[in-house]
Amino acid sequence: QVQVVESGGGLVQPGGSLRLSCAASGITFRIYAIGWYRQVAGKQRELVARITSTSSTNYSDSVKGRFTISRDNAKNTVYLQMDSLKPEDTAVYYCNVAITIATLGSGYWGQGTQVTVSS
Repeated sequence: QVQVVESGGGLVQPGGSLRLSCAASGITFRIYAIGWYRQVAGKQRELVARITSTSSTNYSDSVKGRFTISRDNAKNTVYLQMDSLKPEDTAVYYCNVAITIATLGSGYWGQGTQVTVSS
């Protein structure tokens, strides 16, 4: 049974940092692509960062230069380091695990972790 669990969210002041974790089990983690998405109530879920099985990365324009995605295959975990956080980064952040980059968004989802950026 595949399980995907996000953690690390919380309340942070503007300009602060958070590191989110996405742990997956029940799969051969190292061969999967991983995407971090975020969603604000009433809006569509947005892909903010993704990483391939070979650790190639890609970011949305809204987070480029501030967020860093990385993976540790020994721990079956992907991280999202979020720096210089802005109030508009406030959202529920989700992790999606898929067999290829092309199928991201239709793979396995976690339950999400809330990130709130506010003074």
